[in-house]
Amino acid sequence: MTHDMLPPRAALKDQARRLRATMADGGTALSHSAALEAIARQWGYRNWNTLSAAAPDEVATPRWQVGQRVTGQYLGHGFTGRIKAVEAATGGYWRLVLVFDEAVDVAASALFSAFRRQIRCTVNGQGITAERTSDGQPHVVLRAA
Repeated sequence: MTHDMLPPRAALKDQARRLRATMADGGTALSHSAALEAIARQWGYRNWNTLSAAAPDEVATPRWQVGQRVTGQYLGHGFTGRIKAVEAATGGYWRLVLVFDEAVDVAASALFSAFRRQIRCTVNGQGITAERTSDGQPHVVLRAA
């Protein structure tokens, strides 16, 4: 499990509380520390201390907003545009629909064109996608205009 996919520490503690309550409803007593340890194992960590150290303190505040003007790079091509849709994803990522002011030709060949006017992408709080091109560059690098 990567650090980017972990929910915030407070959400992990809430999971432990729900586990403890569910177990109690079924007639099995479970201490809070045992519930924390169980949650850590579910997330693939050795113990609660290791999971807690890896988890972020809190969810990043929404940086991306519908209608927001943005600039950046898409597959190595500069663009300006606006955000058409925003959805929070796990681990501090955001699913966005971007509409470019001018269509971007993403074809590498001079023999044909492949224009994109609107794209979907998932970016972190800094506006960078995890997906990379074959030369290691992010598919999208986004900045507020």
